Amino acid sequence: MKVLVTGAKGFVGRNLCEALKNIRDGKDRREKYQQLLPLTVYEYDRDGTQDVLSFFCSAADFVFNLAGINRPKDPSEFMEGNRGFGEMLLDLLEHHDNKCPVMLSSSVQASLEGRYAGSLYGESKLAGEELLFDYEKRTGASVLVYRFPNLYGKWCRPRYNSAVATFCDAIANEREFTVNDPSVELELLYIDDLVTAMLDALVGEVRRCRYAGAKCVPDEAGRYCYALGAQKATLGEIVRLLTSFRDARETLVVPNLAEGSFSKKLYSTFLSYYEPGRFAYDLASNVDARGSFTEFLRTPERGQVSVNVSKPGITKGNHWHMSKWEKFLVVSGTASIKLRKVGRDAEGNSFPVDEYVVSGSDLRVVEMIPGYTHSITNLSDTDDLVTVMWANEPFDPENPDTYFEEV
Repeated sequence: MKVLVTGAKGFVGRNLCEALKNIRDGKDRREKYQQLLPLTVYEYDRDGTQDVLSFFCSAADFVFNLAGINRPKDPSEFMEGNRGFGEMLLDLLEHHDNKCPVMLSSSVQASLEGRYAGSLYGESKLAGEELLFDYEKRTGASVLVYRFPNLYGKWCRPRYNSAVATFCDAIANEREFTVNDPSVELELLYIDDLVTAMLDALVGEVRRCRYAGAKCVPDEAGRYCYALGAQKATLGEIVRLLTSFRDARETLVVPNLAEGSFSKKLYSTFLSYYEPGRFAYDLASNVDARGSFTEFLRTPERGQVSVNVSKPGITKGNHWHMSKWEKFLVVSGTASIKLRKVGRDAEGNSFPVDEYVVSGSDLRVVEMIPGYTHSITNLSDTDDLVTVMWANEPFDPENPDTYFEEV
């Protein structure tokens, strides 16, 4: 399949083109998209010539028209950029008698309802929609019009047309920003969800809808198309989450990463706005003569990950927990991990010691069981022992659930 993407250097275009090239180059091997192979990606942007665009229009099997004007110097450029280019594109397709499907990136502002009433940008987008619908009637070509809500994700330009991008860039890189009204609610669509919808359109999976004002209403007979995954959040909620993501380098708290959650998508977006040189951060280590203990990650519901370093011959632990449990994974060195059930058996004897000798050369997890005192000893006389430790709950100094007892 030959796919033409106009506006290829823009936010949506760049994400779509990279996804298409991953399929083209065999890096994305999802079965549903293999029917697109062999795949050619024609990338066109404002620096391209009309002759190049004409050739692409003669050969394309599918067109994504993502070109448009968002922030012109003169408002009159809205109509020229958003309707005028569409007219030229469709004229070229018609000139070559190419009736391939055409997708148009429009905007919910084209509804001209509510706060979008009187929007020159919305009017230009609506004009572009009608131009495409007329083209469909005239030629019989299939057209797909998507009215995008507020988009966010990697590579979106801050201080341009996305509040999320602006906040991400400012909070990640310590720039000033202003939130005029934290209660303003936005409908938001993550770029990967949109790209998935566009890739699905290439294989004939299109979701249709109609609009009740600015509200998208799924409808199989609808005139418009939509992408799954749109979510709503206030500006205040967005800034609160982004601030917590920034602070996570100190708190070590990992946010809600449930599949499809706004938090997961926003965190991926936020990380992409760190500037080079800001990708690394230090951790606070508890260091003594025995070695060190360093917390790495904390989660509200999935526990805590730490890195433990023991000097040669050192034994750590010799304690037990009422409810807490842990997993030890030695990644460098060799250790003796011992566990013994707390208390005595029916004859009044101590319970037997259960010992595991593990090393970084043969990765094996040892469970620390509630009610069992346990210890870990570095068996080397020369090398440090490095162990990754997971506990089912973050350490709480007010309720440590840790009780000394030698194994």
